[in-house]
Amino acid sequence: MAKRTALKDKNKPADGINPRQPCPCGSGKRYKACHGGAGGAADVIVARPFEGLRAEAELIALREFVPSATVKLPLKDQGAREVFLASVLPMAAAGVIRGDGTAFVGLQVQTRSGDLSRDLARAVRWALTAETGEALPVVGPDDGSDPGRLQDLLDPEAGITPELHADFGWWMPPGSEPTGEVALSLERANAAVLPTERVSAPGVTAAYWVDAGDKAHLRWVRPEPEERLLAAMARLSVRGELDLGEGSRYAGSFRAHGLLVPVWDLDREMHSSEWAGPAEGLGKRLSDALTSLDTEPLTEAERRSRDGLRGRQITLR
Repeated sequence: MAKRTALKDKNKPADGINPRQPCPCGSGKRYKACHGGAGGAADVIVARPFEGLRAEAELIALREFVPSATVKLPLKDQGAREVFLASVLPMAAAGVIRGDGTAFVGLQVQTRSGDLSRDLARAVRWALTAETGEALPVVGPDDGSDPGRLQDLLDPEAGITPELHADFGWWMPPGSEPTGEVALSLERANAAVLPTERVSAPGVTAAYWVDAGDKAHLRWVRPEPEERLLAAMARLSVRGELDLGEGSRYAGSFRAHGLLVPVWDLDREMHSSEWAGPAEGLGKRLSDALTSLDTEPLTEAERRSRDGLRGRQITLR
């Protein structure tokens, strides 16, 4: 028995994370194939890398499921070179200085660090001084430098409104044509784009309509702590108020970088703009339900509903 225990302890990861579970970094890979693999990051994984930024929810959306989008970063140093954040860059590069001198930093990249915010800060600092035509393929393991974090470079009170694109033509300067590996990467990226629109309405941020082919979805990154949000959603569910009206139903949720992302199935025949009003209404109902939690504890029915919602986890494909 002692030998078996010793063997188990020997094979158990030092950080206590099950190798078969999703990596806490949010990559979607199993831990053993990501930060728990050979050569993985030795530093602590930051589960909520964008915490403290007003743009946190939008950054998570760009990182996780918005296919083609760009936005100017609200740098604290307004005299610095303009840097644009991009969902995906050619060949999934961490940074690119386009032929016309425009600087881009990619969000959907592979890294070996446990802190996505720190990786992005390193990429931004690279972009501020890199030459036209240069590319940063990947932000590698810690090299001993101290780039700070994205929170150190951005105005924490500044929100962002990403510009969504139908394809990845913006990779190239106006009037230029891609060649070689860039052309191949562009072709593959364009073929994988799911039509996506930002749902804009008062009180609605980081909510995106996505046409997945067989159906449409609303994916909404919420800033509230998970348990509090689930409690408010349970209160609405018991009242039959958790959908967006006719042609919609609550599908489930997934976790991304410390926040919960509820998802609704939508009538694919309706235009994305038709969901702005319903989303605004749902946002108000959620806000009221969140406020009511301070004075009205959950009922037995609401607690059962919360437990059911907690188990409705979905996986993006």
